[in-house]
Amino acid sequence: MNDQIHSGGDEHGELGDAEYAEFMELAAQEGFDPAEVEGDLAAAGHGPLPVLAVVGRPNVGKSTLVNRILGRREAVVEDRPGVTRDRVTYEAEWSGRRFKVVDTGGWEQDVLGIDASVAAQAEFAIEAADAVVFVVDATVGATDTDEAVVKLLRRAGKPVVLCANKVDGPSGEADAAMLWSLGLGEPYAVSALHGRGTGDLLDAVLEALPEAPAQTFGATVGGPRRIALIGRPNVGKSSLLNKVAGEERVVVNEMAGTTRDPVDEMIQLGGVTWKFVDTAGIRRRVHLQEGADYYASLRTAAAVEKAEVAVVLIDASESISVQDQRIISMAVEAGRALVIAYNKWDTLDEERRYYLEREIETELGQIQWAPRVNVSARTGRHMEKLVPAIETALAGWETRVPTGRLNSFLGEIVASHPHPIRGGKQPRILFGTQAGTRPPRFVLFASGFLEAGYRRFIERRLREEFGFEGTPLQVSVRVREKRGRKK
Repeated sequence: MNDQIHSGGDEHGELGDAEYAEFMELAAQEGFDPAEVEGDLAAAGHGPLPVLAVVGRPNVGKSTLVNRILGRREAVVEDRPGVTRDRVTYEAEWSGRRFKVVDTGGWEQDVLGIDASVAAQAEFAIEAADAVVFVVDATVGATDTDEAVVKLLRRAGKPVVLCANKVDGPSGEADAAMLWSLGLGEPYAVSALHGRGTGDLLDAVLEALPEAPAQTFGATVGGPRRIALIGRPNVGKSSLLNKVAGEERVVVNEMAGTTRDPVDEMIQLGGVTWKFVDTAGIRRRVHLQEGADYYASLRTAAAVEKAEVAVVLIDASESISVQDQRIISMAVEAGRALVIAYNKWDTLDEERRYYLEREIETELGQIQWAPRVNVSARTGRHMEKLVPAIETALAGWETRVPTGRLNSFLGEIVASHPHPIRGGKQPRILFGTQAGTRPPRFVLFASGFLEAGYRRFIERRLREEFGFEGTPLQVSVRVREKRGRKK
């Protein structure tokens, strides 16, 4: 499956020395700057990035800090608590190092009680993060809630950087110094709103973050592959896990809004041991729906970050929902292999099956490449098809196309389906390479901007030619002026 992947030095990503030399020769022939090409290759060739979680009680400036770290207004900043964010993970860069930032933005704690709210936030930090920034409002000082977070973070054993926020000037330095009492080391005095002190904070973050993520994604010989079982509440995740495990176990706490300790199940299927990560555990009440859904999304994101394959369960007896689509998008954006399992198939009549197929075409047309299984967690119907679908998705996730073969393919595409002429110019793909796998990541170098429709066409043709079933593709395009044309 992986025989073509270069596993030597990381300096060329996953390209072997000969293939790297071939690629750089192509770049030189086209007159591209070698240093810029090297940088583009390195940027696209990175593996999974380390994860930084930003935690703290509500209204201490977490989202403002996240926006400051990102250098753009991305995280939602609202006064109204309980706002559910479609996306909670962002990619950031500081001093040439890239990492993921997770905004665990809070909502009013008395909705579910301090303990449940704080535990949900800290659980996500424990599950997903390689390091944590703990944000405290220096103008208020350490509260009982802050003390509760400290205890949970200590238990987590992850590196913690203490951010004393809302220090807008020298007069606030004394307030920040008081936070030494939390026992987390130096409090970094910061004004997330104005940017004061954020550079020193980020320097400390880089020291806390590993160069590579803790998860090695099954690289250890004999290590089980990790499968995240995800989906909206009540689609049958726990039932499916019980069925594949061959035993019943309690996975849902009856108390609304609480979370259980995450349990990873080692399960033998098809003669292979798999590690299933169950993300069930939140039962909603109507008036708590927003908050519970928000924490459910955090838990789902945590499981996806740890996994290699995301198996998304969809209740086939109900219409495909916006929430289903968001969960699928979360897995795709995280770059995980993907399998779609339509549960409760045994309850469908002919009419529902007809309309479900139409819904799949219209609502999920963008992931036609994902293997599909129709199952019943209750009866065990077609459970034997789950493992082959997972193996197919993993194979696509790890597929590697040699640079020579890829460029022959790109040459045929440019000749038979050139980019449309825009403004009197016709941009064309000059050359490209696959910079990485898990998921497959391609870098294309072009003479001009490639329109989104043409990029989608290239991705579609890549799939037709090389397979990539069950995996998202990441295709980046670099447009560079040739050195010979620079004045």
